Amino acid sequence: MSFITTLIGTVAFAVLAPIVGCLLAGLDRIISARMQGRVGPPLLQPYYDVRKLIAKDDVTVSGVDGVYMTAALVFTAFAGGIFFSGGNLLMSAFVITMAALFFIMAAYSSRSPYSELGAGRETLQVMSYEPMVLLMAVCFYMAAGSFNVRDVFGLPAPVIFATLPAFIGFLFILTIKLRKSPFDLSTSHHAHQELVRGTTTEMSGKTLAKVEVMHWCENVLFLGWTALFFLWGGPASLVLGVVVALAAWFFEILIDNNFARVKWQFMLRSAWVMALVCGGINIVVLMVA
Repeated sequence: MSFITTLIGTVAFAVLAPIVGCLLAGLDRIISARMQGRVGPPLLQPYYDVRKLIAKDDVTVSGVDGVYMTAALVFTAFAGGIFFSGGNLLMSAFVITMAALFFIMAAYSSRSPYSELGAGRETLQVMSYEPMVLLMAVCFYMAAGSFNVRDVFGLPAPVIFATLPAFIGFLFILTIKLRKSPFDLSTSHHAHQELVRGTTTEMSGKTLAKVEVMHWCENVLFLGWTALFFLWGGPASLVLGVVVALAAWFFEILIDNNFARVKWQFMLRSAWVMALVCGGINIVVLMVA
């Protein structure tokens, strides 16, 4: 039954997450434009862009980047299905990391110096945020008594009261996972950041469309992780979780439009310090309490 539930959740996530992610991407562009004194594109501009990419032919160097991106998209949908069907949070984190690795392999496969540089930076981003993600999952387990997401709905209070340091650390690395400035080192969603787009430099057509859809799904999944800290057995928890997730999403847009890109050394160092301080302190407190 657990496998069937996860399978149903994966299919539902694969259908609904791109819709929600597309709308969030459109709002992101509009809000960013208003912050910069511009009108901005229409809400459905990300959909129009992806539809145009799907209609174009793939121009590929290696011929396998499309296969790798398909695998990355499938693993992303599976990670979302595990989480939103109430499954294991740690397993969801591992599976989404597999998707990131396939994305890196797709960039490396082109043998372009720009793509390889972007792939190297993407690898550094994974190395930066992964320790905090794992510590966040451990803190969730220690506070909720289980890695299963569905178990939070049996709690008398949200786990945020016991995992506030881990949540702060997670918000820090969320900027990396959402590929927002100042940590958008591997590729950027904004043209003003760079002329060559790093990991996606040699991708086009349907392959590039898969990248965009994968980013939409990732954003929905990561915002779901954010909301998880504020869920409990009360019916109002879902509303609170959505509000907090949207507030965190808006905060990331604000950061993205007010900070310049930093060097990878600072990203790696600061993310590991946050993981050690926030995650470490939270684990010690939970062990003592």
